[in-house]
Amino acid sequence: MPLAQRLAAARLRLYRDAGGGHRRPAAALACALATVAALAAVPPAPAAAGQTDGRADGAASVEVSVNAGVGLGTIDKAAFGVNHALWDSHMNDPEVTDLLGDAGVGVMRYPGGSYGDIYHWKDHTAPGGYVAPGTTFDEFMGSVRATGGQPMIIANYGTGTPQEAADWVRYANVTKGYGAKYWEIGNEIYGNGHYGSGWEADDHPDKSPREYARNVLAYAEAMKAVDPTIKIGAVLTTPGDWPDGIVGEGDSADWNHTVLSAVAGTVDFVIVHSYPGGATADEALDRTARLPGQLREVRRQIDRYAGARSSEIGIALTEVNSNVQMNSRPNGLFAADTYMTALENGVFNVDWWNVHNGPTKIDTVDGDTDFNDFGLLSSGGCVDDVCQPAVNTPFHPYFGLKSLTTLGRPGDTMVASSTSDDQVSAHAVHRADGTLSVMLINKDPENSRTADIDYAGFTPTTQAPVVHRYARGDTDVTRVPATGGGVQELPPYSITTVTVSPHSAASSVGAPGAPEVTAADSSTATVSWTAPTRGKAVRYEVYERLGTNAQLLATSTSTSATLRNLPPGSEHTVNVLARDADGRLSRPSEPVTFATTAPKDSSCLVSYRVDTGWGNGFVASVTVSNLGDSTINGWSLDFTWPSTGQSVQSSWNAKVTGSGTRVHVTDNGQNAVLAPRGGSTATFGFVGANDGANPTPTTFTLNGTVCRTS
Repeated sequence: MPLAQRLAAARLRLYRDAGGGHRRPAAALACALATVAALAAVPPAPAAAGQTDGRADGAASVEVSVNAGVGLGTIDKAAFGVNHALWDSHMNDPEVTDLLGDAGVGVMRYPGGSYGDIYHWKDHTAPGGYVAPGTTFDEFMGSVRATGGQPMIIANYGTGTPQEAADWVRYANVTKGYGAKYWEIGNEIYGNGHYGSGWEADDHPDKSPREYARNVLAYAEAMKAVDPTIKIGAVLTTPGDWPDGIVGEGDSADWNHTVLSAVAGTVDFVIVHSYPGGATADEALDRTARLPGQLREVRRQIDRYAGARSSEIGIALTEVNSNVQMNSRPNGLFAADTYMTALENGVFNVDWWNVHNGPTKIDTVDGDTDFNDFGLLSSGGCVDDVCQPAVNTPFHPYFGLKSLTTLGRPGDTMVASSTSDDQVSAHAVHRADGTLSVMLINKDPENSRTADIDYAGFTPTTQAPVVHRYARGDTDVTRVPATGGGVQELPPYSITTVTVSPHSAASSVGAPGAPEVTAADSSTATVSWTAPTRGKAVRYEVYERLGTNAQLLATSTSTSATLRNLPPGSEHTVNVLARDADGRLSRPSEPVTFATTAPKDSSCLVSYRVDTGWGNGFVASVTVSNLGDSTINGWSLDFTWPSTGQSVQSSWNAKVTGSGTRVHVTDNGQNAVLAPRGGSTATFGFVGANDGANPTPTTFTLNGTVCRTS
């Protein structure tokens, strides 16, 4: 290892050990309804010439369901991203540019995590951190342009000013014409010490979320005065991860609620990060299941404060990694699974942390040497006498990211998929060329699976599918023969993508525009959309997503429909599809998720409040009122947790029991009587736990009556 590289690696280790870079305190890290006939499944296609009988002897069978009529959104041009860091002298190597281009990377984030809050772009300095040669903004933008991508830029909040950020916008987009669209205001600013742990530089005397929100508005005003077309992003905490739910000294609410209440009318996107934790990469891979609930809660919070403007605010996951066994094969599976899970749940951009980082300690995982290096590519560093392979050698997560190029590209439609085996993840994409791709990730390190794929809303041809794989023994994402017998073999610890062609021509009408909910009450919602830009629709159909199935809620010959008989306080995700004159259904629109309200008129009222939280636990209090005309003597209250990770640990002033997500509460005898017309109330409390997001329950039933909420 050359002396210059040894010095750079030593500086990096010192900086990380001092709390810079991306390391964090431990506390922060502990951060059946059937488908309608139009969408009915078709039997699997028979084996065709060119297929091989690769069924593994004794391999367990897994049923895979794919429904092309249930849309999860369109893959954005900014979907697949990575992080670059100023300490990385290989950031702009031509080999790196080629590798990232081959992996379909469309966004590069700069100048690198916490460095964003110490970096001054004008003189290319980062006081307190190491800046490698060849990493200036212009040099970085040269690599971005070479890949055909775009930057995600962190404007210095911690030690910078709105004017400095505005000058950067002017230089980037006016002077140089780079067209830099996405600008974050700072990195993990909640890590500035306000909640106890501090790794993020922040020179503001007031380190509260309200001060951050005030400055976001100032930054946005200054930066958009230069270029009003840019998109401004504000930093949020990830629901269920530290410091979510914590109310700091002098604050009236936690970080997200404080920030969003002030900036939801201004910002264009919000930023969250995900390091799911676990002792091994396998445990982190399992914790990808938390992401949908966490991201749904972010959207609920945006909905609450942005109202009708909510659809204009995107969500970006600008840092993600397992944070353990980072160069291992299971972390490669984690990369592919996490990118697609996030994108399917409303995120427009995911950025891996990071391209190069450096080794920290040596492990052996699945027979490979693991350097516990956050990088996608080797930095050529050593730990004692154990050295990494040559600089820019890809690690397993790189191939996990590259595998996504065999699944879908920007502009393709993600559709619903599921499997019968929790050891196999599925992701499906209806591609712009009409083909449909299904990615199957076998997380079992020991055993193969044979996958039987059932398609709904799409009829494949009988010709052999195209299959790509990354598994043990593969040195790259490789095309392999399809398995015969109507099934596909999934080797242990593998990523397999199956692509099938359509049996018949697509509908002559394009997908309707993204639906919007223009009105909603306790039992109805009105949804409107724009007509397709291609072809003429003779009828529209509104479907609710129920896993990989769909339920028809309404039909319309206009571009709006009213959905009726919806349960109070319930969430619904719907797509709109158009039928052409030949009766064929279009691709689904973008999805929209909405909630009905609690009843406005009810004989009872429930107030639910989280009094305090600490990321994975909380204390809540509930007040029950009788608004009817008769006294209630003995009461029971029932509600359902929105997330499977929520539970009650202990309680007071009531008897609280639970089964799965259902909670049953009864009076304790002393508070059994509720006087009429709000004459008296009963209040009880409990300590709860949450593994992931902690959304508020929406529907409470008192002695069988659905209550109003406040």
